[in-house]
Amino acid sequence: MCGLAGVARREPRGVSVALLERMATALKHRGPDGFGLMADDRVGLAHARLAVLDLAGGKQPMGNEDGSVRLVYNGEVFNYRALRHDLEVRGHVFRTRSDTEVIVHAYEQWGERMLDCLNGQFAFAIYDRRRQSLFLARDRFGILPLYYAERDGDLYFASEVKALLASGEVERALDPEGLDEVFTFWAAQPPRTPFRGIRALEPGCSARWQDGRLSVRRYAAPDFPEAAHESADALPTLDELLRSSVRLRLHADVPVGGYLSGGIDSSLVCALAAAGSPHTLRTFSVTFEDPSFDESAFQQAVAAEVQSRHVVQRIGRGDIAAVFPEVVRHAETPLVRTAPAPLYLLSRRVRQEGIKVVLTGEGSDEAFYGYDLFKDTAVRLLCWQRPQSRHVPRLLDNLYPEIAAAARSGEFWRRYFVSAGPPDDPLFSHLPRFRLTSRIKGLYTGDFRASLAHFDPLAELRGRLPARFADWSPLARAAYLEITTFLFL
Repeated sequence: MCGLAGVARREPRGVSVALLERMATALKHRGPDGFGLMADDRVGLAHARLAVLDLAGGKQPMGNEDGSVRLVYNGEVFNYRALRHDLEVRGHVFRTRSDTEVIVHAYEQWGERMLDCLNGQFAFAIYDRRRQSLFLARDRFGILPLYYAERDGDLYFASEVKALLASGEVERALDPEGLDEVFTFWAAQPPRTPFRGIRALEPGCSARWQDGRLSVRRYAAPDFPEAAHESADALPTLDELLRSSVRLRLHADVPVGGYLSGGIDSSLVCALAAAGSPHTLRTFSVTFEDPSFDESAFQQAVAAEVQSRHVVQRIGRGDIAAVFPEVVRHAETPLVRTAPAPLYLLSRRVRQEGIKVVLTGEGSDEAFYGYDLFKDTAVRLLCWQRPQSRHVPRLLDNLYPEIAAAARSGEFWRRYFVSAGPPDDPLFSHLPRFRLTSRIKGLYTGDFRASLAHFDPLAELRGRLPARFADWSPLARAAYLEITTFLFL
C-alpha cells in the first residue's frame, strides 16, 4: 500500500511544502520507498510510495506530458497491461512501465468514465489543471481507504485520518454518531467516521471538487441477481474467474506471498498462486498458544502440498494486549474485537521477511455464504416458519464453535437468536450481532447518551438500503449487509 494526501484551495493562495511534508510524514508507514510532493497556487499533492511495479520509474505525483494532469494513487490496477495496449493504439505514449501512468492516460482518454475500465483496488486523486478541479475515486468494494474534510471551500484528503490532522487545518474532534455506529455495527458507516467533519469516500464512489464545491457520485454498487437455474457452465466459469484473478494479482516486480490460515479460501488462493508464480511461493500463518485456536496442522499440510516456504507467527499470551494500542492507532477507530491484532502481528512479520505483497482469501465467505452468520440466518428463518418445532432451534447449538460450548446451547442461547427480530425486518440477518454489540452503550455517560437522543443507527441503515434490496433472497441480503457494513471498513 501507498499513502496519498493533498489540499485544494478555493482561492489561489498556495499550499505550503511544509504542510504537505507533515501530511506525507504521517503516512510514512504506508510508503517507506519514497516521497513525492507537488504544489502550486491552488493544489498540493503528497505521496508516500510502496514500490511494487516499475520500481525505478513509478514515482509520484505522476503527470502527463504537459503536466496538465497530475496523479497520486494507492493500489493496483490489475488489468493495466490490457488498458495500456488499448491506450497505445489510440496514440498515447508511455514513459514508464507502471500502472500509475495507465490511470493518467486513461483519465486523458475517457475522463471519469475511466472508472468503468479499471479492474483493481485503488484510491486516487487527479489534479486536472486545465479545469482547476480535483477528481477523487475509490474502488468498488472500498479495499483502499480515502478520507476528506472541507473547510471554507478548501478540500483536504488523505489515505488516513492522521494525515488530515497533521495538516494543522482540520479540526480534531470526535463525532458521537460515528462512535455510536462503531458500537452498533463494529464500524462507522461511510461517509460517516468517528471524527467530526471528516468523511470517508464511500466504496464505489467518486467525487469532483471545483470552485470550492465537492460533488459525490456513485459509479458502482453490489448487486445480487439470482437465476432461476444454475448455468451448466457455472463451475468452469468460476474456475476460470478464480485462476485469472490470482494470475492478474501476481503481476509485480517484487515477490508476492500469501496468507495461509488453513481454511478453504486461503488454501485455494495459495495453491493457485504457487502454480502460477515465477518464484517459490512464500506463505505466512498465525498460530496461537491457546490450543483451542491452533490450526497449524491444516496450515502445515497445505504448505507442504503447494511446496511453499512457510513462516509462522506464533501468538502468545499477552501479545495481543501488547500491540493493541498500536493497532487502534492504525485502525483510527475504537475496536470492539481483538481480531485485527493477530493480523497486525502477521503483517509485521511478513514485512520483516521482505515481502511487500500478499494474497488473501478475504471476501470469499461473504461471496459464498461461508460464515456461521449465514447459517444462523437460515436456521432462524426456519424457527419462524415452524414455531412449534422443538428440534429446529437446536441447530443453533452447532454454530459459532469459537464460543465455549457451555455458553452456546440451551434455551437462553436459542431464544436470544430467535427473538432478535422478525424476518420482515430488512436487517434480520444481522440483528443478533447488532443488538449484542449495542450492549456496550450501557457504558455511555448520561450526557453522551443525551447527545444521541435523536439518532437511531438501525433506522438510518434501513433507510439507505438500495431499492432492489427487498427483491433479493434472505441470504443475499445478509451478504450485502456483511459486505457493506463491515468487510473493508
